[in-house]
Amino acid sequence: MIYEDLKSKFEKNGYVVINNFLSEKETKDLKDAGEKLTENVPADVKTVFVASNTKHVGDDYFIESADKISFFYEKAALDDDGRLLVDASLALNKVGHALHRLHPTFEACTYSDKVTNVCRSLGLSKPVVPQSMYIYKNPGVGGQVTIPSNPLLLKTKLRDGQHLIITLPGNCKPKTQKVISHQDSTFLFTEPDSLVGFWIALDDATVENGCLWMIPGSHKTDVHKRFIRNPDKCATSQLVFQGTQPEYEQSLYVPLPVEKSSLVLIHGKVVHKSEQNKSQYPRHAYTFHIFDEGISQYSEQNWLQTKVGFKPIYTT
Repeated sequence: MIYEDLKSKFEKNGYVVINNFLSEKETKDLKDAGEKLTENVPADVKTVFVASNTKHVGDDYFIESADKISFFYEKAALDDDGRLLVDASLALNKVGHALHRLHPTFEACTYSDKVTNVCRSLGLSKPVVPQSMYIYKNPGVGGQVTIPSNPLLLKTKLRDGQHLIITLPGNCKPKTQKVISHQDSTFLFTEPDSLVGFWIALDDATVENGCLWMIPGSHKTDVHKRFIRNPDKCATSQLVFQGTQPEYEQSLYVPLPVEKSSLVLIHGKVVHKSEQNKSQYPRHAYTFHIFDEGISQYSEQNWLQTKVGFKPIYTT
């Protein structure tokens, strides 16, 4: 199956939405697998993901995650001694970056005929997958925007349809999550640029719970900023940003609410963001990136480096 006009729409705007990309069962299988991951976090893992800073707690763990299933907490989910302040089901920011190779449920989705059809519709000659992530987008924990520190009730839906109510203590100072404006090619630079993000909604994504926001056409600019391994081996941080991203008028952003099971294709250079989750429920997504190894080179400077190479979606 070839998607008509997919390539032209993608090239025009820098993103495309495909509704009902997955079946209800496929969507549920992915979400069940993501929720199961929260039950299997190794006890010694206390690494925090901080998107706005080059310094991560546990830098080595973060840098060496390309070929592993690694777990990254929200900053507000742990106290200074690494103890959980919230229920484990609400504590993770994401899991990555080799779910597409090491977890059968995510591998089956990534290398499915449906993904193959999209890649062929985009005209990719040798699409390969450098990384994958499960994003939790939990309410009440995360960076950027502070909520008053009075006790807060969080509600998470259980598999039997009931809800678990969690009360955060007043001294927890929970924060809602916000993803700052960025281009994905900042982190996964290829030359020439052929990066495409596959973002699959496992819950309805709304303005309230932190859907994606895009600047249409912004992929027609350069990659403004790079996130690389620090060439200065004596430096404190092993990771560093290079370059400066311009400030964009907020009026340029267009919200992209989508129903669960939808696929959002994201050009590597399109500027996008998501706001904090102001709802009571998580907003889960499975996302992975593809680039065309037939025409592009993955930068040796990129922060994420595999030791086993990239598995292709197809080669012919």
